[in-house]
Amino acid sequence: MGSVRYAFRFGSWKPTKEEWMLASRCIQKEEKDRIAKFHFANDARAAMCGRLLLRKVIAESEFTDILWQDIKLARTDKGKPYLEDKNSIVDTDLATNFNFNASHQGDYAVVALESSWGCGIDVMKVEMPTVRVEEYFRLMNRQFTPAEWKTIKGAGTGKQQMEMFYRHWCLKESYIKAIGIGLGFDLQRISFKPETLTLSPGTITIDTQLVLDGCLATQWKFQETKLDDEHFVAVALRRPLGKESEPSIVPDFKHLTFSELTSSSQPILPPDEDYWNNFNKKRDKPQRK
Repeated sequence: MGSVRYAFRFGSWKPTKEEWMLASRCIQKEEKDRIAKFHFANDARAAMCGRLLLRKVIAESEFTDILWQDIKLARTDKGKPYLEDKNSIVDTDLATNFNFNASHQGDYAVVALESSWGCGIDVMKVEMPTVRVEEYFRLMNRQFTPAEWKTIKGAGTGKQQMEMFYRHWCLKESYIKAIGIGLGFDLQRISFKPETLTLSPGTITIDTQLVLDGCLATQWKFQETKLDDEHFVAVALRRPLGKESEPSIVPDFKHLTFSELTSSSQPILPPDEDYWNNFNKKRDKPQRK
């Protein structure tokens, strides 16, 4: 299958000692060390699950010939993960296009893998602001184009407007992650035009269009859905150069249990009880002001 979509709800995962130690043994040392530096347990869980998801889709992909313990992930200078060993991709024609991306926010970590299309993924949890919606939008004015603000503010109630706000934000982040630029991209260059105004869990919407620098960007496709009533997820897909094919339509995100998340895992690092003790001492989340 050319497309894979997984989701794991880390927000409700309260890892046991055995689970956390297993997870920490199944990622690269630099990843393990980076996760240890998070001040809050929720952030550590999110990052851990994101790394496990990436390794899972690569190890289980029919397009790679590589064992979990042999996977070496690296990052571009802008932070986008990639597979260091391109020789492990079975089909050499796919080697330049084989693409994957992960994201975590709210209560979910998600991953997308594509055999031929470039991809980026983002997930967003809808949260009401601590100020009036109108004031919040004024503060965030530069993040969206006038056309996007018209769609957002025309969505209905304050809650519905915030849902459309986060949906657009999710789309923008998926695009930025797909191109791998990161900070510094001018968000006014891209404007999204959703045709289907209401998303629902279990249904993939594919008719949102992207306007880039004033022109319709037909080489880009976007797959959107909701993981639950509070979380939007968007996958940005870029057609390979010289190709006219359409992207695969996956039925939906597969929601994984921890056992499924680690089903193909193999320990890379030795047991580290101090790592659990350090994690277990962390506060779960910062207090919201």
